[in-house]
Amino acid sequence: MHVPGNHDQRTTDAAVMELLRVDSALEIGDLAEALGVTATAIRQRLDRLMRAGLVERKTVARPRGRPAHAYSLTDAGRRSGGDNFRDLAMVLWREVRRVREPSVRQGLLGRIGSAMADMYRPEVSGDNAAERLRSLAAVMRRRDVSCDVEQAAASGLAVLTSYSCPYPDLAEQDRSICAAERLMLQDLVGSSVELSECRLDGSSCCRFTAGSEAAGGDGAAAGEPAAGA
Repeated sequence: MHVPGNHDQRTTDAAVMELLRVDSALEIGDLAEALGVTATAIRQRLDRLMRAGLVERKTVARPRGRPAHAYSLTDAGRRSGGDNFRDLAMVLWREVRRVREPSVRQGLLGRIGSAMADMYRPEVSGDNAAERLRSLAAVMRRRDVSCDVEQAAASGLAVLTSYSCPYPDLAEQDRSICAAERLMLQDLVGSSVELSECRLDGSSCCRFTAGSEAAGGDGAAAGEPAAGA
């Protein structure tokens, strides 16, 4: 059996996961020997991983003696092995930035915003823009994006305040992601949306105002660069 060489991780659940990726089915004794820990410690880790739905146990028949148990990764466990979506997003966004034709880039941003909206659309409901914005905020909070919706005192319009950027690395490289996010919100709430404040301009948060005529349709809102910038 091949044993991964990252000895610093031997005492973690991740080390068990790594062994099961290399050898698809292992018994407790195999894991204990490979990691240099007791069978009891391995059982505790396997119990945690099984409760999390990452590892499953199957009975293995023996020619002699009692049947044994072999452990392997579930589909969820196998999928947990890679998390390169952030790197992929950065590469794809760099390619978007290379599009110099303003009309082409603006159209591409519009399609990205629409595709992002399609991801949230089944979870967003409401009879008007304010209700839909509140519904969307609830969805975003479930995805660990700190945000809230309030009514602007001066205009009475609904304002989505985002205290954490969903795409911090992308935004620092190219704030066109702000335009894509605004277009996504506009698509979902069914009215114009203006980016009235942005963290990239020094504000403590980003604020999107729904129903404002100042947004100017699909053009760049406040705090956003022109499509060819």
